[in-house]
Amino acid sequence: MNVSIVGLGLIGGSVARDLRKTHFATHLIGVDANEAHAKEALQIQLVDEILPLTEATSKADLVIIAIPVNRIREILPQVLDQIQPGTTVTDLGSTKQRIVDVVENHPKRRNYIAAHPMSGTENSGPSAALEGLFEGKIAIICDQEKSGPQHLALVEKMFQTLGMNIAYMSADEQDHSTAYISHLPHVVAYALANAAMAKENRHIIFDLASGGFNSTVRLAKSTPSMWGPIFQDNKKYIIESLDTYIKHLKEFKESIQKDEKQMYQLMENATKIREVLGGANPSLIKNEEKIIKLYTK
Repeated sequence: MNVSIVGLGLIGGSVARDLRKTHFATHLIGVDANEAHAKEALQIQLVDEILPLTEATSKADLVIIAIPVNRIREILPQVLDQIQPGTTVTDLGSTKQRIVDVVENHPKRRNYIAAHPMSGTENSGPSAALEGLFEGKIAIICDQEKSGPQHLALVEKMFQTLGMNIAYMSADEQDHSTAYISHLPHVVAYALANAAMAKENRHIIFDLASGGFNSTVRLAKSTPSMWGPIFQDNKKYIIESLDTYIKHLKEFKESIQKDEKQMYQLMENATKIREVLGGANPSLIKNEEKIIKLYTK
């Protein structure tokens, strides 16, 4: 099977590694606007060749788009215009509603599967690609009833080949859920990093930093060119999640200032997250499913 991957960074590159390893793809074609990334992806054998978008899409049995969500909205209609009638197209963007709206009335809409694999790291570029990145994680497929059954089956098979389990929901439900479990944590990490950076004698703080700070702020290393468009695409639900988070921050602040008993009650209530996450050795797939259900009720 000829698979064309548009965007050869962490996500696209990791998909390429596993599709090659499992022999799901017999030939991997890469597309990347960054010439240095394209050259690197070829050198480290993420793909077999680099082609322009038009040529790569016309030769593919499956096109996977793994670029920032604002760019997905720009090129997805072009890709659908250029593919062969039997070609399947999927995107791996973290937001979905604005993307699906762009191709709602496209004549090849049924060739397209809107998807979001719930996995990643804070690193970027072809060298960040990892084998097994998606193992045991959830792939969300949105509005599956609008896709042709043969195209849906191929993308489902791809995610299963990557070792993923699949959840189905509407694009709006996906955006609402991920605002809380993915997008909000990134906003919080950026804000925490800025707060620490604004502190006088911050180098002393960083010298003292250990596991708690490092694990919380890790997401602030994520690329702004990837996450800025996500925040803008999903601003309605991210603002909702931020309002909820700020409300709880204020409540916690006031309890520390004025009511020690309430402070402990808030902390005890927060520890119940262990029940949601499944205890000391949680399954990541079950964790994400439970949290998705929690925020889509």
